[in-house]
Amino acid sequence: METGGIKFYNSSGAEQDCLLTLKNLGMNAIRLRVWVNPSNGWCNKPDVVAKAVRANNLGLKVMIDFHYSDTWADPGHQTKPAAWASQDFATLQTSVYNYTTDVLNTLKSNGVTPAWVQAGNETNDGMLWPDGKASVNMGNFAALVNSGYNAVKSVDTSIKVIVHISNGYDNNLFRWIFDGLTARGAKWDIIGMSLYPTPSNWATLNTQCLSNISDLVARYNKDVMICEVGMSWDQAAACNSFLTDLISKIKSIPGGRGLGVFYWEPECYNNWQGYTLGAFDNSGKPTAALNAFN
Repeated sequence: METGGIKFYNSSGAEQDCLLTLKNLGMNAIRLRVWVNPSNGWCNKPDVVAKAVRANNLGLKVMIDFHYSDTWADPGHQTKPAAWASQDFATLQTSVYNYTTDVLNTLKSNGVTPAWVQAGNETNDGMLWPDGKASVNMGNFAALVNSGYNAVKSVDTSIKVIVHISNGYDNNLFRWIFDGLTARGAKWDIIGMSLYPTPSNWATLNTQCLSNISDLVARYNKDVMICEVGMSWDQAAACNSFLTDLISKIKSIPGGRGLGVFYWEPECYNNWQGYTLGAFDNSGKPTAALNAFN
């Protein structure tokens, strides 16, 4: 966006670094996706390092979200990086390990140790299809998660590893994935989830999400984090209510097991690349939705 000439402004209309604006709104962490070899270069290793250094210099914690793909990975798309496409499964596990350690060691050499790492993005049915498709071979998915987990811990044992699933209200989905991973010896530290409600159903989904989290904490003895939320940018009042309620619910989880909430991705505006679930208005200022983080 910056390279394309897009400017960011604080709530008073003063031009400002986007990350500083978000920090001043009360956010204390930044989540960055990383792709293996994206066609346009954005979100490759050097780009992610540059953004992570910027965030770190502002005193913000950093999460690195490994998609293990050259482009978006989500419940309907888990395409292997082109460079890994013909690898057998043993080699694929090694590639996940080596790539993860390479990115994290490069970050560390630039002064950034992430607080959290996602081993995959919205892996509702596994990742690195077809090999790691959970509905076909849960054991392979578990092995790939462990490749990512072991790589992270080899760089720094303090970094927490997240397995991230969408639809945080869907307890059946989470039980299926995490029962399957548990039974096959997968290792992770935090259960991550996405939640994208509408103005009309957010209250219901938040209630279901809290119920799901309570069950997951009891069932797996793991912390839980909301890694992605969003709502249409022009529904700022409803989104503020949604976020305020969700943050309150996360804080209410006993023992501090609810770790926090990330908005994805708030800075999008001017219908940037067709994405309308940001939280900046078309003048480049944050909407009232983000006041929830204060």
